[in-house]
Order: sequence, then C-alpha cells, then structure tokens
Amino acid sequence: MQTSHPTSLPPYLTHPPEASGPPHSAPTLFANVSGSLDDQGICQCSVYLPDTTFPVQKVEKLEIIAQTLSQKFDSELSKVTQYIKAMEVYEQKIQNLTIRVELMEKTSGSYTELDFQLLKVEIKEMEKLIIQLKSTLVGSNVIVEQLYVEIKNLTMIVNDLELMDKNNVLAIRRQIVNLQNQLKACEENSSKTTEPPYFAPGSCSHGGILNITRPYIIQLNWRGFSFKYGAWGRDYSPLTPEKAMYWVAPLNTEGRYLEYYRLYNSYDDLLLYKNPREYRVTYGEGSGTTVYNNFMYFNVYSTRDIAKLDLNKNTVVLRKALPDAVYGNRFSYAGVAWQDMDFTVDENGLWVIYSTEASTGNIVISKLNETSLDVLNTWETKQYKPAVSNAFIICGVLYATRTMNTRTEEIFYTYDTNTGRESQISIIMDKMLETVQSINYNPSDQKLYVYNDGYLVTYNLIFQPVLQ
Repeated sequence: MQTSHPTSLPPYLTHPPEASGPPHSAPTLFANVSGSLDDQGICQCSVYLPDTTFPVQKVEKLEIIAQTLSQKFDSELSKVTQYIKAMEVYEQKIQNLTIRVELMEKTSGSYTELDFQLLKVEIKEMEKLIIQLKSTLVGSNVIVEQLYVEIKNLTMIVNDLELMDKNNVLAIRRQIVNLQNQLKACEENSSKTTEPPYFAPGSCSHGGILNITRPYIIQLNWRGFSFKYGAWGRDYSPLTPEKAMYWVAPLNTEGRYLEYYRLYNSYDDLLLYKNPREYRVTYGEGSGTTVYNNFMYFNVYSTRDIAKLDLNKNTVVLRKALPDAVYGNRFSYAGVAWQDMDFTVDENGLWVIYSTEASTGNIVISKLNETSLDVLNTWETKQYKPAVSNAFIICGVLYATRTMNTRTEEIFYTYDTNTGRESQISIIMDKMLETVQSINYNPSDQKLYVYNDGYLVTYNLIFQPVLQ
C-alpha cells in the first residue's frame, strides 16, 4: 500500500520509542522502510502490514465448492453403478447371441429365415442400447467399446450366414431332410428279413448270381495242413441228383502232382473221416480236377491230355488231348501253379477252362462230351487267364474271381456262352486263408466247393430273378 504525507512528521511516527526492559517476542506492527521525496516535496514510501484478519469469506466459498463437488460425485457414482449393471446385462445378452450364432455356424442345415430375423432384431436392440450408453459417458470406456465391437462382429456373422442362405442353404437343408427320410425308409425296408427267391436245383430259370454267403468251413483235408493244393466237391449225377458222394483230392506237397484221392459215401462220413475209400493214380497235374456222374476228370501230368477215371474201378477209361491247349504251367491262374486246365461241371454237363497260344493267354472255354471227351464248342474270351485267381461255370456262364487281399476274393467277370456277352460284376467272397486253389460248383445243392490252403470250404449261392 502506498501513501502520501507532508515531509514534517511527528517524531513518534518516524522514530519508535526505545524499548525499556528486556526484549520480548511480540510481533512488530510495522518496520522502518526507505522513502523518497518527489518533485513536490511529498514523501513516497511503502508500508507492509500483516494480515491478521480471519478469511471468513474464503472459507464460505470453499464450503460451497466442496458441497457442489460432493453432489456431482454422488451423481456420477450413481451413474457408474447403473452403467455396471447395464453392462452386465449387455454382456449376458451378447454371450447368448454368440452361442446362438455359433450354433448356426456349426449346424448350417438346421436354421430358418425366422432365425435370421429374430437374431437381427435382438442385435439391433443391443446396438441401440450400447450407443446410448456411449453417449452418456464422457471420454472413452474400454469395456463399452469392447461391447460395441462384439455387437458389430455379431452383425457381420449373421449377415454372412444369411448370404449363405441366398446360396440355397435352406433349400439344401430341405433336400437333406428329404434324403434322410428316404434313407430311414430304406433302412426300415432292409431290416425286414425277406426270403431269397427259390430256384430248383438243376434249373437255369434264374438271372445269375446275386450274392454269396460267408464261407462255411468243413474241415482240414485228410492229408494235413502241408497239403495246401488240391480240389474237392460233391459228385453231380443228373439222373440221381440226390446222390451224395464226396471226393477230396489233395496234391502232393510240391503243389503239382495228383497222386491220392478219397471218396466218402455221405456227408457224415466226410465230417468224421469215416469209411473212406482211398485210391492212388499216376499221375494227375494241378488243382483243376472235377467229378461228374461217377467219373473223375483231370489233366495228365506234363501233357495236354485229359484223363477220364472210373471211380468204381479207379481206372483211366479214356485219355484224349485237348486241341491247342498249353500245358507245363504256361498260363495258370494267378497264385496257383500248374492249373493249365480247369475242369468244371454245371447244369449242362462237363466244361474245361484253359488257354492257347493263339488266344495269347486269354481264357478259352470248351464244352466237352463227357463220354468221348470231344470238344463240342469253344468260346474265346478277352480275359487274361493269369490275371484271374480261379473260375467256375453255372448255366453256361463263366464266373472269374480275383484276389482283393488275404481275406477277400471278388467275383468280377462273367462270360455268357449262351449269348457271347462279357460283363463286369462285383460280388465279394470272404475267405479263411490267403489262396483259393480251386472252385467246383455242384448243381444238386447250388453250392461252391472251395479248396482254400488245405481247408475244405463251402459257399451257398443266391440267384436273382431273370431281368425283364
């Protein structure tokens, strides 16, 4: 504070009285300061006075400010509490929506157009609420921003799924449901046991093989496990089809020579190795042996000759060469050596399956006169014989097999001598051991008699009706 006053001042204003007595700590009301005279002779000086008055007005102002801040804090705290509750609700809704969208993504064939519309409505509602929440907040909030991003992501996912529906997802779903119903009906029909059509033994009124049963293992051949090669079957006599004579002809262990065979007068004798008639011949070759009307037919060792053996006398009654047939293991079956000639019987009589040099190894089929062994007719196929594991004939139709693996064969090829037509089929044959050495068909019981690595095995055949 600055003041102006005359130059002559009372002494008590310019010189304070001297203190008497000891000094004390009482505050000094003012202090000496330097001054100056202006042009008019007025003394100019500054005086500093202590503020000893209590600031009541300042305190009142501070109280008002504090009260206002407290009210604002309570209001903001209440808003935060509301925001936390709202965000918890939004988070739960987003989780529910996420689960529903994920379910739609995983099972794209189980949603409808109504599902899309419901999801869109809920997401729009969520989006409005989250935008409202953002507008009430000052500055940024990480949680709210994260909720907003998740809602946007859900919107994009649902739009993508709806776009997929434009690509006929719902239409495909309807087709899938229709197919599932058809499959269910098919399974119900297949579960119903139906009897296969019956065709009398010796009859050719069927349309060929439809299927084949699992193998039925009779027994190991009478010479033992080491005799893996050979043939067996049941004699077919057209005049006495009920006749049940069984024959078993294992080759020697080298898999080439036919030297011994046995005959059984009944199936029970065969099972029990009972009352066998054992004979010796010198020599047959390979596993292509068959028996027809009480005569055995086989390839004579190291020749192209056919031998006709009378089983009542164990005597070769006729021997004749098969014209142009190769021999000496030239074109045997795959995996089975020395089977240059494979004799087989069907409803029409005696046949032989072989190859010639002129056929370049392809299968040749000849119908034989069982009395004279003359060739009655011959058919050349386009099927390479060494690519076939075995073959047999039913009603004049050749069926050829091939190995799929160590436990499975496939009937894959047919040649119909009645029409000259070849075809590819696929009928699976299970087998017990790896190699099938021979297959003989018997028209009396319509079974296949298979020699499988020394074991005697049978299969029942299922024929189909003639296709119209």
